[in-house]
Amino acid sequence: MASYNKVLLMGNLTKDPELRYTPQGTAVVNLRLAVNRKYRSKEQELKEEVCFITAVVWNKQAETCNQYLHKGSSVFVEGRLQSRSWEDNTGAKRSVIEVRAERVQFMGAPGQGKPAGQASQTHAEVSVDEPSSESNWLAEGGDDTHPSEEEQN
Repeated sequence: MASYNKVLLMGNLTKDPELRYTPQGTAVVNLRLAVNRKYRSKEQELKEEVCFITAVVWNKQAETCNQYLHKGSSVFVEGRLQSRSWEDNTGAKRSVIEVRAERVQFMGAPGQGKPAGQASQTHAEVSVDEPSSESNWLAEGGDDTHPSEEEQN
């Protein structure tokens, strides 16, 4: 049976990137995206719905995202869906489906970099090969940085 797993998203960050490092020293950042869809209802009312999605970025690309992106930044993410499961601090089983980013393109206009004197970069594109430590990261899964139920819904 054939299968294909590809995701293309364009949206805005709902919070600053969350950079962490695995025990092996690999950088990983979560990008919380809001992706909007506008449409007309049967009654021709203009409606808008928002989908909140987490994109996980690895290695040098994660550090670059952390350096140049901030809440409100517009980004284009290309990647694939991945599912993870873990036990939270209370012992409850949790799971999440998120985007494993393979490419992140910064869509902001000039001057929309990090505030307060940090460098700005426009339409920068970074992509990297699959990290060798991804399976180790997914196996750990016991950190406190997983999205809450409200963020998943």
